[in-house]
Amino acid sequence: MPGSQPPNSSIDRPSGVEAQTVEKNHRQNEQPPVVVPDKKRKQPTMGEIGTWVFNQESIRRALVELIIIDELPFRFVEGIAFRRFIVIACPRFIVPSMWTISRDILVVYEEERLKLKSFLRGSSHRVSITTDSWTSIQRINYMVVTAHFIDSEWKLHKKIPACVHVTSHKGEYLAKIIETCLLEWGLRNVFSVTVDNVSSNDTAMGFLKKKLVSWGSSTVREKYIHMRCIAHILNLVVQDGLKDCDSSVKKVREVVRYVRNSPARLKKFRDLADLLSIEKRSSLCLDVPTRWNSTYLMLQSALTYQKVFESLESDCSFKFDFGNSIPDFMDWESVGSLV
Repeated sequence: MPGSQPPNSSIDRPSGVEAQTVEKNHRQNEQPPVVVPDKKRKQPTMGEIGTWVFNQESIRRALVELIIIDELPFRFVEGIAFRRFIVIACPRFIVPSMWTISRDILVVYEEERLKLKSFLRGSSHRVSITTDSWTSIQRINYMVVTAHFIDSEWKLHKKIPACVHVTSHKGEYLAKIIETCLLEWGLRNVFSVTVDNVSSNDTAMGFLKKKLVSWGSSTVREKYIHMRCIAHILNLVVQDGLKDCDSSVKKVREVVRYVRNSPARLKKFRDLADLLSIEKRSSLCLDVPTRWNSTYLMLQSALTYQKVFESLESDCSFKFDFGNSIPDFMDWESVGSLV
């Protein structure tokens, strides 16, 4: 399992020229060393005064890495405040346009991609794969493949060899995407593949197991290669347990949604909270089906404002909108037993 170490990313560590520049700048900003008699000097002081060397390409590379690491928009380089900062900090530096920065980022991406691919193809690591798919706010389906491995110093690494657009969620289609990724990156020594519990993934894993065996992997190992996502299993267990008080949870969810959906209602709700002297303040939040802890947080915040919700029952529009679906005393007691 352990092997050689992954290549040092130029994004994580400065190049030789950059390191020299940083060191020279550091030395230049240091105060002159104080002369101390030999008897009092604990250790020798080493250093020299140097001059800073301007390098357009080194600064431009550092700017690209800044945008990548901090996930800044490309137009950051065209901001007035940034250009004013550069004029003061380094007047000789020619700030590239956002289009030039985008091309530079692609160059860095290709460099790092080739470096990682060379390392993975030449190493003997066992790699564990995790994969999942989701739909973006633009209603586009994506699938990501993540590789996890341990290097020779027993450090865990996580790399993303593929993040691709998918047009289907059928098992065989997903398996072929994973297969293409493994072949492209030379990842044949697969230790495990972790996916969630949808039926299409069972089909995908059946197809993928056959491929791995045909690549030379043992049938015994492939029997246990399919790992089911524990977080997804835990969510299913919790959702099943919530069915015992499903009606109470639904009522609380609906009144929380009702308040959150209107700025006027939310303001009225906060005014009531002030009137009732609710000391502990937390924002109302809605849950999402795939995260059981979000349901817990929703119920916890709603219980904080139980008195406020109860006072809303005297509001005619509130009673008209909900009718018999307003949480009563037993509903709050039922929800309280879960938190």
